[in-house]
Amino acid sequence: MARTAVLAGLGGYLPPRRVTNEELSERFDTSDEWITTRTGIRSRRWADTGISTGDLAVEAGHRALKSAGLAPEPGVVDMVVLATTTPDQPCPATAPDVAARLHLGPVAAFDISAVCTGFVYALAVASAQISAGHADRVLVIGAETYSTILNPADRTTSVIFGDGAGAVVLTAGEDDQPGALLGVHLGSDGAHKDLICIPGGGSRQRATHGEPDPAEQYFTMQGKKVFAAAVNHMRQSTVSVLDAVGWTTDQIDLLVGHQANARILKSLARQLDLPEDRAFINIDQVGNTSAASIPLALADACAAGLLAPGDRVLLTAFGGGLTWGSAALTWPGPTPA
Repeated sequence: MARTAVLAGLGGYLPPRRVTNEELSERFDTSDEWITTRTGIRSRRWADTGISTGDLAVEAGHRALKSAGLAPEPGVVDMVVLATTTPDQPCPATAPDVAARLHLGPVAAFDISAVCTGFVYALAVASAQISAGHADRVLVIGAETYSTILNPADRTTSVIFGDGAGAVVLTAGEDDQPGALLGVHLGSDGAHKDLICIPGGGSRQRATHGEPDPAEQYFTMQGKKVFAAAVNHMRQSTVSVLDAVGWTTDQIDLLVGHQANARILKSLARQLDLPEDRAFINIDQVGNTSAASIPLALADACAAGLLAPGDRVLLTAFGGGLTWGSAALTWPGPTPA
């Protein structure tokens, strides 16, 4: 038996404001049928003015700690890792503020930016810290307010993305325990960074000393190319982590993929020869919540009774960078708060 990270708590939080396809149809030249057919999304949540990524992260963190039976107090965790593409501000990172607001004391706290793969990257970092003995308990959060970086004139991105936060508590355990994180696979390809990006606002744009184009301050995505790359890289990553942990595809009880697009998830299931009912989809109600996507999906799947202790769960994601990653774990049965 080896020391490993074990999932001990789970929580999710969505901002109250629900934005339907019908509402967006009044703003754009689109329709509920057009959006649903191409994305599988029927509604999403957007944060109201004054609500930040950190606010959502704090709520999800509270719920994950409660699910693990832990009080938010100093010493309860050794580290906070926050995956986000929409931090409260460019500097400093949002995680230390979240840790302070959760009353966790002077713990290590930092952000990870891997766009929609952010949560899997954060899991990998937290798991490695636990396995190495540098931490006994880590709070991992994925939180986004994508509504703040969407171009209000761009129909293609505005109908896809939503806001939300999800979190898990990882604790030190052994690899034969339910909840053990058994394997992780990560990858990237910066040669195709322009497929998903915010062109302006960073040091590269500022180094030109030119006036920034207002449109370049918003999120952009080349949808058709992203679709093909997402399916391909998630399939390869999934196969890699299955090989590493010694599972076969038919042993997966539930595939929880990044909720980018319902058609992507169904295509991935087909390529893996996995029945579609084993690929969990909740994008219809929340949209693409980027780094928050997987923990929110886990919370919904658990609440729906689709996960039982001991189930073999495969997580996989693809995002800007380009980045991708997968993780395999057995389900411990925590109740999401």
